[in-house]
Amino acid sequence: MSPAVPRDPEALKQLITREVALLRAAAGRSAGVRPDAAAPSGSGEPVACPCGGSPDRGHACADGATDHDPWACVCATLPAIPVSAALLAPVADEDGRTEDFVIRAGNHIRSAAWLDAPDRQVGKRLREVRPGVDGTGLLENLKEVLHTGRALRGFPVDYTERRPDGLHRTKLLYDAASCSGQVLATWRPAQNPAEVMSLEAQYIASMGWAHFDLLSGETTWSEGLSTIFRTAPGRPLGLLDLCDAVLLDDVPRWARLLRALLDGEEPPGSDIRFSVYGDVRSLHVIGRPVISTDGMPWALHLIARDLTPVVRGRQRLAATRRQSERLRDEAAAEHRIAAALREALLPTHSSEIARLGYAVAAAYLPVEEEAAVGGDWYKCRALPDGRILLAIGDASGHGLPAVARMAQQRHALAGLAHTPGSDAGQLTTWLNELVCADASAQTATAVIGHLHGDRRLVWACAGHPAPLLLHDGTATALGTRHRGPLLGLLPGEAYATAEAVLAPGDLLLLYTDGLVERRGEDIDDSIDALRGHLADSAGGDARQTLDAVVAHYAADRLEDDTCLVVVQAL
Repeated sequence: MSPAVPRDPEALKQLITREVALLRAAAGRSAGVRPDAAAPSGSGEPVACPCGGSPDRGHACADGATDHDPWACVCATLPAIPVSAALLAPVADEDGRTEDFVIRAGNHIRSAAWLDAPDRQVGKRLREVRPGVDGTGLLENLKEVLHTGRALRGFPVDYTERRPDGLHRTKLLYDAASCSGQVLATWRPAQNPAEVMSLEAQYIASMGWAHFDLLSGETTWSEGLSTIFRTAPGRPLGLLDLCDAVLLDDVPRWARLLRALLDGEEPPGSDIRFSVYGDVRSLHVIGRPVISTDGMPWALHLIARDLTPVVRGRQRLAATRRQSERLRDEAAAEHRIAAALREALLPTHSSEIARLGYAVAAAYLPVEEEAAVGGDWYKCRALPDGRILLAIGDASGHGLPAVARMAQQRHALAGLAHTPGSDAGQLTTWLNELVCADASAQTATAVIGHLHGDRRLVWACAGHPAPLLLHDGTATALGTRHRGPLLGLLPGEAYATAEAVLAPGDLLLLYTDGLVERRGEDIDDSIDALRGHLADSAGGDARQTLDAVVAHYAADRLEDDTCLVVVQAL
């Protein structure tokens, strides 16, 4: 039976500590032991010259010669150093202060293809072979090495030089130490081409790697992994530190991966989330144990790829999809509501209107196919006094807010129309006062009229397009000298009326401005075109005429909702 998988960081850290302790104990039993331990470096003891003599005075070499220059032995060994190396002697100014260094000896290693090898610079000053060196800080650091004796390690220098073939730049790392008034310096590229490509690959792929030496406890991280976890270079997190960074829900996955590696297995990768300074990072982690000849893992290799941008992209996509679905559901609900309102507010006509000598057909054309109704409306209803209320209007806006304003105006007109003795001008004046009194309302247009039994139309106009009359195959617009301002614009405005007489067979077209308004087109030209289309439809009844006009305009892209009503005198 396999042991339980740790589910919290402390239990997992205890498991790792126990497994590493057992591994070290087993490795220690077979480890070799040196009979004499070397003196620790940095102990302060003088270091012998390669010749075996004192580093600060003449001495006898192995061949018995005396008064030998110890630096000559150092110079002779420079070619064996695998990086650029040079012996630097200080150059003092008149006051005895070091102002430069002269290259006494050097090897043949170039740190960059466009830089000379140190052995070709012997006898030259540092400022001469490194023009612009003062701005890098290197010269001051070499002086400090000379006067304090403290070694310089890995000092970075971004060095730029103008050569005959153009500008060149490289980053070099300098190490230096002093002895007997001279300085031995080495330098190397900060990154070789393979390292550069490795860093670029880590950056492009958002990945990094780590090496955990289980025996010595030494941990090595790549720059890419340090970037992911936002740690300083050279300050990697150990396995126990990573256990504290894993999100609690992902501890079991992290535990299964590590336990398999400690058992010498190569488990499949796993997606694990880590908390990096409060930011949750999603990493895909794969690992491989380094197995010794005795079959025990003495080190672990881990490679991690940062999937956080991908995960967050998927989350944003899912959120967008959920929002789209919600908006789609809301639109569908609004469509159902608007459709129900359309049936309630734009009903088909009763036979009662036909008995009064008229035939009526109406249509609603939404600018958006999904919409069922907007702010456009009409009213055609028989009144108790024998007249027919005929009205059409347009409340500004779209969607449910416009529907609400449309319903308010339409129902208000229906109630006002039952006022005994009221004419179309009074109805329009009262409706204007109602719209003006509503602070949340916007302006609207309307044509309000009464059809009488003698085929007379008495009508008022509030900023609305005039009805078109089709008589004997010719379509004309009714006169609009009495036209008043938009509803809701001027409180107290008294609207006037005009009268038109219809002959048997005449048709009257009422419409809202969405039918004739086009960007870049004069509205008078659009109305003229509409008159032509209406005239082309002559000879049909109210429904046939309406269908012909709708068929023509349905082929165009309307820019606003449109309502049409055709009334025919029988």
